[in-house]
Amino acid sequence: MAKVAFIGLGVMGYPMAGHLAAAGHDVTVYNRTGEKAERWVAEHGGARAATPRAAAAGAEVVMACVGNDDDLRAVCLGEDGAFAGMGAGTVFVDHTTVSKTVTDELCATAAAQGVDFVDAPVSGGQAGAENGRLSVMCGGLEAAFARVEPVIAAYAATCRRLGPSGAGQLAKMCNQIAIAGLVQGLSEALNFADRAGLDGAALVEVISKGAAGSWQMENRSATMLADEFDFGFAVDWMRKDLGICLDTGDEIGAALPVTALVDQFYKDVQAMGGGRWDTSSLIRRLRALSPE
Repeated sequence: MAKVAFIGLGVMGYPMAGHLAAAGHDVTVYNRTGEKAERWVAEHGGARAATPRAAAAGAEVVMACVGNDDDLRAVCLGEDGAFAGMGAGTVFVDHTTVSKTVTDELCATAAAQGVDFVDAPVSGGQAGAENGRLSVMCGGLEAAFARVEPVIAAYAATCRRLGPSGAGQLAKMCNQIAIAGLVQGLSEALNFADRAGLDGAALVEVISKGAAGSWQMENRSATMLADEFDFGFAVDWMRKDLGICLDTGDEIGAALPVTALVDQFYKDVQAMGGGRWDTSSLIRRLRALSPE
């Protein structure tokens, strides 16, 4: 078992850290809102720290799951940042979905002090985190990945190294690109079915067993039909991720026409007040556009 620090106890990090504790690891947590860290300790044991640096002190593996590039820099760098508390030979694992730019920057900073850096964004949503069934895409040195893979296994259904530093973030971009098109396609299909007078639930039961089936259809079609979106992965976060995808696509010369279009559709959802709605709320935009 490892001595682990976990930084960031949001909807994903809270249960992920809980799985680490349940697996027998010695876990110290840090969260910007201290009350949540206190609640986590009361529920799972372990300890809480007042700063990322204090959480990282003495840890073999330090993990982070925060919001964006700036949040990640804030918990890594500076006098109270996690890197300041990490010694040579330790490993930092970043589960945040961020740009490859910040990954490269922090990887270089960590390497300068003898710390290995593994970028390891996740897919599977809140339910995957709670059930310990996340897909984890990793980039970094092979030796560093080999050290942290058994720790990550506490909450992963699959965990794979896809290449050097940054490869995990690039893989997560592919994941979000695929999801954007799938959710829009499913939204159009269900809205079309409604306008055509078909029973949506019966339709899904049939087409989900064929080539149209997907995770989105299996896990989101019922709530989409019920017009329920107060859960799941927020539109605001999806737009952040798609912005990273589009910027990177421009940098590497990869055309993303559907992704760019769906990003604008999510912008429309935000304008409807749906920034915190689940990403499947694209169908609500179509319903607003469709004539009665």
